[in-house]
Amino acid sequence: MFAHRVLFAAIAVLGMAACSSVPYAQRIGARQAAYREAARDPVRSFRFFELYSWEPLGDSQLAIYTRPNEAYLVSVMGPCPDLEFTDAIGLTSNLNEVQVRFDKVLTGRRDIPCTIGEIRPVDLARLKSVEHEQRKIQSAQRAAAAADQPSP
Repeated sequence: MFAHRVLFAAIAVLGMAACSSVPYAQRIGARQAAYREAARDPVRSFRFFELYSWEPLGDSQLAIYTRPNEAYLVSVMGPCPDLEFTDAIGLTSNLNEVQVRFDKVLTGRRDIPCTIGEIRPVDLARLKSVEHEQRKIQSAQRAAAAADQPSP
């Protein structure tokens, strides 16, 4: 019975390892780089009335949209449990203001709140141009032999 449990656990671990994808890590890395490049100097706080949207950027960073045209790059102190994979988050605030080292990101009912360590406003026009640059591809002509073959 014990051998079956160990075998099942080993198969589960191998299955989860197989599910980890390099493209996901590359995509998150590219998003982090784009937001870092578009982020301005750190600020101590921002006005917060409602959460319009958000995007996880790893286990210690996220983009918070307070309006369609206003975003902040928020870094938390240390890794935040479930930040990358949670469906919803919460933000604490005091008098409609989110402050560094005082307010927290909430990822779930049972998880420890993650203290905000840095807030940087995001220049959304710059973010769009950085994303546009990242999407550029290099095109090349096909080889003549491949072009002459009929398609199936």
